Amino acid sequence: MNSLKIFSGNSNPALANKICDYLGTSLGAATVESFPDGESFVRIDENIRGADVFIIQSTCNPANQHLMELFIMIDAARRASAKRITAVIPFYGYARQDRKDQPRVPITSKLVANLLVSAGASRILTIDLHAQQIQGFFDIPVDHLYASPVLFQYLKDLDRNNLTLFSPDVGGMKMASAYANLLKVPLGFIAKRRTDAETVEAVSLVGETEGRDILLIDDMTETAGTLCAAAELLKKNGAKSVMAAVSHGVLNERGYERISQGLLNQLITTDSTPVEQREGMPITVLSVAELLGEGINRIHSNSSVTGLFDVKGF
Repeated sequence: MNSLKIFSGNSNPALANKICDYLGTSLGAATVESFPDGESFVRIDENIRGADVFIIQSTCNPANQHLMELFIMIDAARRASAKRITAVIPFYGYARQDRKDQPRVPITSKLVANLLVSAGASRILTIDLHAQQIQGFFDIPVDHLYASPVLFQYLKDLDRNNLTLFSPDVGGMKMASAYANLLKVPLGFIAKRRTDAETVEAVSLVGETEGRDILLIDDMTETAGTLCAAAELLKKNGAKSVMAAVSHGVLNERGYERISQGLLNQLITTDSTPVEQREGMPITVLSVAELLGEGINRIHSNSSVTGLFDVKGF
């Protein structure tokens, strides 16, 4: 086998180090910095000729900066004669722009896929894409993992006797249904109306709420608008408590502000992006380092990744 080399951009070095700890290796030496005018500069500081290279980079805030770092790191690895380059993208940004839902708008997630391939990526490893069809935007192999095995290990210890699982919007019903079947709890959903990029109005719900503990399931949250609007509607309809579990906590200041208002009793998310755990904030962060580390190990050894979809303990 070609030697395994793991590098990281500046988006989530803590996760990259956890992945290396799991694999029993060290993070590759690379300089990733910016010039005063904002241009990204990358230099790989060790020999990677003929190596199997994995570059870990989430495209979280600032998304454009981190995307450019990823493109340039891939190009640097290709020009340094790496045998294979896998872009490990725990959170794939621009995934919400996956279709033309208005006149004269781009399909930016397809554009990002094209740029990754053009830069020299050989394959993609990612977690919980916002839209499943994005896998088809790539002309290279995509290993699409799910955060559900990590989240289930936490959720299985909840008291489920009084639990109802809700999807905060109609589009998330398929994911919510899978969680509800596994947890063996009732399922409901909420209809919402988005008024702008940061504001969401929950308008109606279907499901049992009176005196119930509610668990909301979603793939990501940024401003926490959808989750908090859902929590407010649920509590108005008699919910005893509302918690949420999301794969990607891409929280900005508006999101932290909304969570601090107390509508959500707990937010459970992963470290696919850096999540700041502020004092008094009911945020629980679970690590996907072992999941991604095992994915890297299996790709490197040309083994099947199917076993990574199994949920243990149910």
